[in-house]
Amino acid sequence: MKAIIVEKDTLDLKIGDAERPTIAADELLIKVKATALNRADLLQKRGQYPPPPGASDILGLEASGTIEEVGRNVNGWEKGDRVCALLPGGGYAQYVAIPANLAIPIPENLSFEEGAAIPEGFLTAYLNLFELGKLKEDETVLIHAGASGVGTAAIQLAREAGANIIVTAGSKEKRELCRTLGAAHVIDYKDGPFAPKVKEASEGKGVNLILDFIGAPYWEQNIGSLATDGRLVLIGTMGGAKVKEVNLLKIMFKRIQVTGTTLRSQSVERKADLTKAFSEYALERFREGRLTPIIDSIWDWKDANEAHTLMEENKNAGKIILRVRE
Repeated sequence: MKAIIVEKDTLDLKIGDAERPTIAADELLIKVKATALNRADLLQKRGQYPPPPGASDILGLEASGTIEEVGRNVNGWEKGDRVCALLPGGGYAQYVAIPANLAIPIPENLSFEEGAAIPEGFLTAYLNLFELGKLKEDETVLIHAGASGVGTAAIQLAREAGANIIVTAGSKEKRELCRTLGAAHVIDYKDGPFAPKVKEASEGKGVNLILDFIGAPYWEQNIGSLATDGRLVLIGTMGGAKVKEVNLLKIMFKRIQVTGTTLRSQSVERKADLTKAFSEYALERFREGRLTPIIDSIWDWKDANEAHTLMEENKNAGKIILRVRE
């Protein structure tokens, strides 16, 4: 089969040959129609985020397509079914093997490109808002990087939960997108510290939950922005991972909970449970148009280098999609 290969010396992406995966008895072989970029791809191609043991070393943490083969122990799926799925790797290829319990049916009203924009962003947002963040109706959530793939998913899920939503975003266009999706307050993080604006937006109460992709540079302001019994969920460290000084008393006095999380390294069983819970919650909402995969742009996979550059320059609002050709 064809797949996108990383040139070791230049880190350029090119279409080359790779071994077509074979499936186990409890797996599905997916003929990939589209895949989506994630920041993990940018790190992996530089050797900074290796795939889990046993996973494909081909880039790509999510994909959509049709079922090509069904494992002998698999029930409920047939060849030709349209599915999308979270992957430990291998999405930048014509075929990928997945455990059958990670497959998500693509709603009839969505394209393969839209299907590819669902798994990583929406599953990450669902996990961190509800299962880890314990978000409840009428609580206030601060979502950093609101126009990212996870951010746009999180805004919609928080809106569906009846939460009050504050986001940070860096451009006028991105902020307007966040408002359209349901954010009540949108903060330009480039226009000075965000914590005072969060305090104003929350009427001095602080927020109940923060989803943070930035890490160290936002630590102090995040802690200051949380209400008593607030929860901080650390999803990424785009700005750095090491905080020079931490005042533990602030955490103690506010009874703050700090949770770190990654999705890729979790077990198949844990991902399957998450996929099931999310599907039960979200699939009908996708069919009704209450949830929408937000796509920034769609590229032919031969143009993967240009697509990566777009993400590296932080210019995208929503997911960047690659169409995988035969």
